Amino acid sequence: MKTCELVFPEKKAIDIIPIGRIGIDLNANKIHRPLEESETFTKYVGGSPANIAIGMARLGRKVGFIGRVSDDQLGRFALNYFKAEGIDTSGITIDNSGAPMGLAFTEIKSPTESSILMYRDNVADLKLHPKDIKESYIKKAKCILVSGTALSQSPSREAVMKAIEYALKHKVIIIFDIDYRPYSWKHIDNTSVYYSMVAKVSDIIIGSREEFDLCERIVDPDNKDDKVTANRWFDYKAKIVVVKHGKEGSVGYTCDGLEHMVKPFPAKLLKSFGGGDAYASSFIHFLMKGMSVSESLECGSAAAAMLVSSHSCSDAMPSEEMLLSFIKTVKEDES
Repeated sequence: MKTCELVFPEKKAIDIIPIGRIGIDLNANKIHRPLEESETFTKYVGGSPANIAIGMARLGRKVGFIGRVSDDQLGRFALNYFKAEGIDTSGITIDNSGAPMGLAFTEIKSPTESSILMYRDNVADLKLHPKDIKESYIKKAKCILVSGTALSQSPSREAVMKAIEYALKHKVIIIFDIDYRPYSWKHIDNTSVYYSMVAKVSDIIIGSREEFDLCERIVDPDNKDDKVTANRWFDYKAKIVVVKHGKEGSVGYTCDGLEHMVKPFPAKLLKSFGGGDAYASSFIHFLMKGMSVSESLECGSAAAAMLVSSHSCSDAMPSEEMLLSFIKTVKEDES
């Protein structure tokens, strides 16, 4: 009989190794205007798995990373930022093909109307190669986090699959953050195929309802039922499935049949993006700390509220003290 207990190995040197995208965010300094009217920008490290790595490092975790950065000033900026955050960069390869870092220009027209202009052609992070994946590095980790964007092109997708094989071999927990970015994919059927492949071998799967729809697009395109979705992946390896519904909150399902509903925390909304990365990092951190799924989801929801209230994503990742203080304040104000 399948056990639903998720045990993170204790005697491992690295808590988590996210795999995939490191990019550069250029956020307009003056908000509530279209991007074409923006004149100055602030530079941040970006990319969902990079943000999650930074978020978990801020929470006190020992964090590694597997990815590629450009061999130029922006690549060095990202590496230096990681090092300053205490993130191990030995798994990051400097790409020598001339490929640049991916760039994301953010547009914040209003608290509820935001968009991102992406430059993702021939970028360094998608040059991640199977030869970059070292078994000895994966073996050191309690868990790896696979970003769905890294599956969008070769050779990055093959590198991810190699990392997964090593994780399975050494009983490293696999977390799949679906992280769908349509501009990275050439055909939606490819998205469904590769997402399904990774979901079938993952212990924890995190995504929005729309992202899970993509995972199931071929086998059950009409399903919109979260519980049906969760049970599908429980039939494989998953023990926890988290489905996010934006302002409606989120629900975590465990393979013992329990549902854990979490409402969103109140936020002074500045932008409509970035919350998901804080959500994932805080949820995983507190789960690893031994908190219940419900408590961990609540912490993830609170971290998301903090991020959508901030100008940046990576720079605004909270410490554990900041996060718990925020939760306490909100609950006191509500009582």
